[in-house]
Order: sequence, then structure tokens, then C-alpha cells
Amino acid sequence: MKCTTPRDVLKLIESEGVKVVDLRFMDFPGLWQHFSIPAYELEEDTFESGLGFDGSSIRGWQAINESDMIVKPVPETAFVDPFMEAKTLVLVCNICDPLTGVDYTRDPRNIARKAENYLKTLGVGDTAFFGPEAEFFIFDDIRFDQTANAGYYFIDSVEGRWNTGRCENIDGSKTSHNLGYKPRYKEGYFPVPPTDSQQDIRSEMMLSLIDVGVPIECQHHEVATGGQAEIDIRFAPLVTMGDMLLKYKYVIKNVARKYGKTVTFMPKPLFNDNGTGMHTHLSIWKENKNLFAGDGYAGLSQDALYAIGGILKHAPALLAFTNPTTNSYKRLVPGFEAPVNLAYSSRNRSAAVRIPMYSNSPKAKRLEFRCPDPSCNPYLAMSAMLMAALDGIQNKIDPGQPLDKDIYDLPPEELAKVPTTPGSLREALVALEQDHEFLLKGDVFTQDVVDTWVDYKMTNEAQAIDLRPHPWEFALYYDI
Repeated sequence: MKCTTPRDVLKLIESEGVKVVDLRFMDFPGLWQHFSIPAYELEEDTFESGLGFDGSSIRGWQAINESDMIVKPVPETAFVDPFMEAKTLVLVCNICDPLTGVDYTRDPRNIARKAENYLKTLGVGDTAFFGPEAEFFIFDDIRFDQTANAGYYFIDSVEGRWNTGRCENIDGSKTSHNLGYKPRYKEGYFPVPPTDSQQDIRSEMMLSLIDVGVPIECQHHEVATGGQAEIDIRFAPLVTMGDMLLKYKYVIKNVARKYGKTVTFMPKPLFNDNGTGMHTHLSIWKENKNLFAGDGYAGLSQDALYAIGGILKHAPALLAFTNPTTNSYKRLVPGFEAPVNLAYSSRNRSAAVRIPMYSNSPKAKRLEFRCPDPSCNPYLAMSAMLMAALDGIQNKIDPGQPLDKDIYDLPPEELAKVPTTPGSLREALVALEQDHEFLLKGDVFTQDVVDTWVDYKMTNEAQAIDLRPHPWEFALYYDI
């Protein structure tokens, strides 16, 4: 049953025999948070009056002296949780100030809602469609620790190519042996079973996602060894897609746990193999017409080319939201199909923006921003992408000539002219400090949101990593 009103939600609770209502919202960096109430506590006016909670312990939110916050459930987001023992209905919520009732400016979902509204007020279009391709790894074991005198991580996977020489206990057998069938480094794309040992897990993930209202286009093994995977969501409007990406992560992690496995969306968990990206497709529509379709380069309209110009111009700042971890920049390096070149192309996958050429249909015309990774807060990342594209359209930003060449065959003097992505989270945050006026239009991002993001990421992540010795430093320097 699809809900559109509070009354629909109450009917669903009754028809499904729901015992628990789980209220979910996103913290500032990008993790789902929740608390639960008995189903009988949810009433029709709860959707308007909301429920109170302490926001002071939520990462990146306001101080303890202003800690009281309100969650307001959104009826359209209702779904029955497939993992809880007690029948549980999940509702995604917006966050409001309890005194004024105003939407909280640091609530990521609220920022995405404002971005959608800003698009409409400009008159450029009425809908921005996003289609992210989020990749991830399915591992069998993960251990990590950091103390004053030690620091390490250990990853393992039955699919890991590094395990071809070990004795393994297969399917509970008393005999230790190894069956091989482990994807070679950088050769994990599309092998059939038994090399692809995770088909059943991914299929269950896919079907579980469909059951909770996330339409899926396909699932497959990805390039890296060690259990890299991808499940593609069908495109949707910005806020809806943000909601679906949170369900996506939730379902995938919990299905993996059911199989005794663990999932990570870290961009670069394995050394010297492909990292995990989230190539994100964008098109802007008005009155059911795709404004990105035209007779220009690769079948694009002039507005689409201007949108590309905006994304490329603001890319260094954008990456502070679309690639928001120190680990993100271990993926964005040459040699691993990484989109490190701030250029566009219909063919070159090392370009930051690609125009997919699978179909000539005007409805299929879109741009693909290849830099993002799934460690991002999807509401913030997609909102920032839209704001950069709109800035390009408003200011008619020329993206220059396409890069339809093998970047690695360019002579050094020509290669030096191609700008590249920032080399670290710190560089991206500095770029955001210097270039964020385009985000402030329409009060979509506030100055407080930008300042808080930069301060939080710089203090808790960039500086925190700088302070800690790295294991490889001992290999390099211990005997100096």
C-alpha cells in the first residue's frame, strides 16, 4: 500500500498489524539515525505537531543549550522494515525547531527540499532526476584499531585473490582445501559463478530493495577482487532519491549481515585495486520534457552543456560534498578508471563528466558526474550538484571542448593543461571555503551549513588523519 496522507499510514499500520513505528532522519555527515515508538502512539496530528528529541548528540548539529528538536514524519516515505522481529513501520522525518516550527537549516533532507524548490522558482525546470550507481564491497571479515602505540586494519574475503594459496574450510567440510575461483585483480567485472560467489546475496539485496519501494535496474559483480558489487537504482527526483539511497545502504548492510558478511561503502578499502564510486546521472525536466536533449555535442542541448560547465567550474568545491572523506582521495588517482580529469566526454571514462551513449532517445539524454562516491551524504551531494548545474545554466558557463582522447596518450605539455580533481579532502574543503556562493542562492545552503561542514570535516577527519602515523611510514622510515 502506497501512502500519501497520515490517514493512509494509520490504515497501513492496522492492515499490516504493525507494533512499532521507527522514526528515521539523517545526521549532518550522512548516517541514518532513529528512535522508535509503540504504534499506538502515532496519531494523525503527530505528522503536523511532530515528536521531540535531543539533538545535541547528533553529529554536526546544534549545541546542548539549544538541543530540543522535533521530528515530523513524512507519510510518503512509509515502508515495513524487512529485518525487525516485531512488525515495524519506518517513517523518514523532517527536522524542525520546536519553538518556531521552522525547518532546521542543518537537516540534510531539508537542504535537498530547498534545492528542488529553488529549481522550480528559477523557472528553468520543475524536476531534477538523479540516477546514482553506488558500488560497495562485501567482505567476510574486517578488523581495525588505533591506539597510542599501534594501528592496523585487516580485511578478508573468500573472493580475495590474495587467498588463492590458503587452506580453506569450504561449506563446513572437515577437509581444508581451496577451490580457486577468485577474481583476478581488476578482472572482477561480470564473471559468472562460481567465480562470482555472491550472486545469491546480491539478488536477495535487489529483491529486498524492490520490496521496500526502491526500483532496481540491475545488479552485478564489479571490477575489483574481494567482493566488489554494484546495484543500480532507477532514476528519481532529488529528495526521493536521497530517501532511496538511505534505504539502499540499510537493506544491503542488513542482508549481508544475514549471510554472516559485512558491507562497506568506503571508496578505497583495498590497496592497488579499483575503488568504489557512485557515478551519478543528472537531467533536468520541465513539463515532462527533458531539457538536456538537443542537437549539440553527443545529442545534448545548450543548457546541458552549460550545466556541465557549471559542474566543471565548481568541481573542486563540489567534491567537499560528493567525495567527503580522506579515503575518497585514495580512489581519485590515475590508473584505476578514476575520473580525475575535470573535462567532459562521450567516451572517455577518466573525464569527470561523461555523456552516456547507450540510447539516442531524447528521454535518455543526461550527464554523468563520475567523481562522487557512496561515502557522501546523498542529500547534500546531489543538492550541491544541482546548484552547480543551475549556476552553469544561469551564467552560460562554457565547458570548453570535450576530451575525446586517451588521456594517457597525451603529450606532457597538453596533459598539463587539463585541470584535475583535488588531491585530498583538505584541498577540497579549502576549495569550498573559496567557492560556495553558488550554493547560497535561494538560501538552499546557508553560510552556517558551509562553515559547519568545513569545520567538522577539517577537525574530525582531515586533521585527525594528519595526526596519526601510517603503517607504511614505518616501512619507509623506521630505519632512518
